Amino acid sequence: MKRRPIIAGNWKMYKTKDEAIAFIYAVNLSVPDKEDVESVICAPAIFLRDLVKREGENLRIGAQNMHFADEGAYTGEISAPMLKSYGVEYVVLGHSERRTHYHETDEFVNLKVIAALNNDLTPIICVGESLETREAGTTDAFVAEQVKKAYQNMDAEEALKTVIAYEPIWAIGTGRTATPAQANDAIIAIRGVMADLYGRDVADQIRILYGGSVNVKNVDNLVAMSDIDGALVGGASLDAEHFLTLVKAALVKTRT
Repeated sequence: MKRRPIIAGNWKMYKTKDEAIAFIYAVNLSVPDKEDVESVICAPAIFLRDLVKREGENLRIGAQNMHFADEGAYTGEISAPMLKSYGVEYVVLGHSERRTHYHETDEFVNLKVIAALNNDLTPIICVGESLETREAGTTDAFVAEQVKKAYQNMDAEEALKTVIAYEPIWAIGTGRTATPAQANDAIIAIRGVMADLYGRDVADQIRILYGGSVNVKNVDNLVAMSDIDGALVGGASLDAEHFLTLVKAALVKTRT
């Protein structure tokens, strides 16, 4: 089954306003047609309005996090309705850095996913194991549990509006990357969990990305794998030329 690939750049806490706007102008006219590849920039919240106002026809803007409540006394937080009112279309949820540094639980991630869907945002749901878990041989069981908890209280129609990003924690920002085969096997296992939850037809339609030190040197081999539908990219997405290389590499999925 053909699944439209996604390359989502996660800028994390980098760039100034001027650098962010310069980036958008540098890539706007060169990213592939959105019907072939979804090119997404997930930027710091403070830049979102500036970027949405300048995004081209084939580029989309996402947030890196949000709160599960629509409003309330949550100092410093940002809600799904706020993101929606800015024209944001995607939001990264459950990133390992949020889970590690801010102690976000699977239950917390699930509440955020539901809030995103209720506000017509596309959640990119991050799951992945630590090095200790992989070395213990329990990667599939650990990630399966993350997936099941992320999709609690969600029906098949809602699940089809989500994107999953498999990001082994040991490969994020370390320069270490899961081999294409390792990444593909993990994603096949995730697709199997989704089949158990919603049936094979739904599982075959959901896009599952790989994230973990993806760069211009390894992206071709990663996206060429059977079940990898693109990438969630950190550092390599900060450079406009590199970002264009990444999104154009994903065209292999639409041309084969």
